Amino acid sequence: MRTGWAPALAAAVLSLLAVPRPASALCILDNCADQRPPVGGDTGFRRSDFSRRDSFRRNGSGPRGASRPGQFDFYVLSLSWSPGFCATGGDEKGRDQCRTGADIGFTVHGLWPQYDHGYPSDCDGPRTPPRAALAETDGVYPDEGLARYEWRKHGTCSGLSPTDYFAAAKQARDMIVIPPAFKDPHQDQSLAPADVVRAFTDANPRLRPGMLAAVCQRGTLDEVRFCLTKDLKGFYYCPEVVREGCRSGSMDVPPVR
Repeated sequence: MRTGWAPALAAAVLSLLAVPRPASALCILDNCADQRPPVGGDTGFRRSDFSRRDSFRRNGSGPRGASRPGQFDFYVLSLSWSPGFCATGGDEKGRDQCRTGADIGFTVHGLWPQYDHGYPSDCDGPRTPPRAALAETDGVYPDEGLARYEWRKHGTCSGLSPTDYFAAAKQARDMIVIPPAFKDPHQDQSLAPADVVRAFTDANPRLRPGMLAAVCQRGTLDEVRFCLTKDLKGFYYCPEVVREGCRSGSMDVPPVR
């Protein structure tokens, strides 16, 4: 009767387990194709000239593989709280929206095509929007440079022309009723993320928790992200976006300048 094969087999299995696996293989085995950086509190990243928050959240294509224009599940409308952006890096960049007297509260950061799991970016298409299209971004985005960047990274995935994409961003912005507490505050406030969410759901009857997230930087309100249907006629439940919300107990909400 043979008994020597069992120890040999066990040794072979252990040797295979000891072989280092590449990070991509570990991710596949752990079902983490949509891994993202930690969210909620101070992430430690800085904004590029046009979009530090964009680089934090959107660092590549989603798990569906190649990004194809027009193929996505819903939109994310990101409204930046301009005083929060200025307090956490915008001042250092000398952005016009941060000057004294700018009187800017919420402004469009971006309109992002989104998958239920993951997101497309930098799709095929014209990289530079025409001047006529950019002219329509005045009063929607805080500056033309951000609008140009947002088209290149996200608008190209919408399946729309630049003119129609910027019109969609304005339409999405106009869907949102800004709560009274954020319309023209001139005093510093301290609010829990849940308070910000509640203020928006109270002001927008069709909006529900699970359809938006309040995002913070360095304990300061940075932006609020809303999930919208592709036709921009309603709101959309979006667990992945909600998980990106601020995890701090309270956030500083700087006043408008």
